[in-house]
Amino acid sequence: MCLLLLQSYNNMGTMSRCTGANLRTPWCGPRMWSKSASWQPCATAKGGVCFNLTHMDRILALNTEDFSVVVEPGVTRKALNTHLRDSGLWFPVDPGADASLCGMAATGASGTNAVRYGTIRDNVLNLEVVLPGGQLLHTAGQGRHYRKSAAGYNLTGLFVGSEGTLGLITAATLRLHPAPETTVAATCAFPSVQAAVDSTVHILQAAVPVARIEFLDEVMMDACNRHSKLDCRVAPTLFLEFHGSEQALGEQVQRTEEITQSNGAFHFSWAKEAEERSQLWAARHNAWYAALALRPGCKGYATDVCVPISRLPEILVQAKEDLKASGLTGTIVGHVGDGNFHCILLVDPEDTEELRRVEAFAQQLGRRALALHGTCTGEHGIGLGKRQLLQEEVGAVGIETMRQLKATLDPRGLMNPGKVL
Repeated sequence: MCLLLLQSYNNMGTMSRCTGANLRTPWCGPRMWSKSASWQPCATAKGGVCFNLTHMDRILALNTEDFSVVVEPGVTRKALNTHLRDSGLWFPVDPGADASLCGMAATGASGTNAVRYGTIRDNVLNLEVVLPGGQLLHTAGQGRHYRKSAAGYNLTGLFVGSEGTLGLITAATLRLHPAPETTVAATCAFPSVQAAVDSTVHILQAAVPVARIEFLDEVMMDACNRHSKLDCRVAPTLFLEFHGSEQALGEQVQRTEEITQSNGAFHFSWAKEAEERSQLWAARHNAWYAALALRPGCKGYATDVCVPISRLPEILVQAKEDLKASGLTGTIVGHVGDGNFHCILLVDPEDTEELRRVEAFAQQLGRRALALHGTCTGEHGIGLGKRQLLQEEVGAVGIETMRQLKATLDPRGLMNPGKVL
């Protein structure tokens, strides 16, 4: 494995020399690098060259009247929002970590605000990409940042979520949103998983413009209470957040309380102060670490699926039953407003039989989602572990079309080889 640290666009000639030379030099990536996690080398099936773009961290252009911004790969979500603080705008896509924005684009990131503001895919207007042959591509045309277009193929959409298999993203033009006037958060506990998820469906069907609606099962709530020093009921729980004017929030809150109470909610608690909200969402974002603390010395294995909202109660209840039947230690947490949820499983990496059960659970969960007309992954991507599920999801013609696209853009298979296909 060779690591190249690039500090400016001028260094991108290195990319051309690596890919344009008559050598087979695979590159690996991308990662949603975060300052909290520091940089870590990515997993690659075949070794090769890894490009570290974290020092390319400039905000190249801010167009407040057009609600757009252009960033380099090293700019993180929090750094951008700090820069935007006095503009009245913000970038709402929040995967939890202080991730790099171009890494978020490459991995098709999402997060807690997607139910209101969409995923990263909905918020990328243009990408600058270095192709495997060294050519520079602007997916929507150089300098363009329009809201809609009917011109040609959607090249931007092709590269968002491509997991580094088609090219190297060196800049992204992102859509910005007005910062909310007022924010209110809440938690409410339920007697069952079914009741909590039914409330989610009913809130969305009632057209309540909720900004965040997160589900945590009773195991996850117990872990968060311990890890983040919360005092919430140990029960299936929804974390909610609302954005808008004071008057609008009053109406949203009232309607949400009515819906949740009709589904048996109890211990409804509102967090109106910024400090209370920050504590609540910090606990949610630290759910991974809270889960790891349930079984010290073990490793975490995370998997996710996404289904149509109407099928969410069915699959969540079934996932809980499957988890219990497997004998594994695990939690369920998710962005249920999108029909997306995650299972965090705790596993002893030295126990081959337990590893087999973990992998079997993940495969079974993916196939349950496919059977309900969902997808085997809403956020985590395909990588190496879900390549078979991808084939089952899109079919032979879909896979062959993807292979042809890959072969056209990367005929020597240099870009993140072995991943996705």
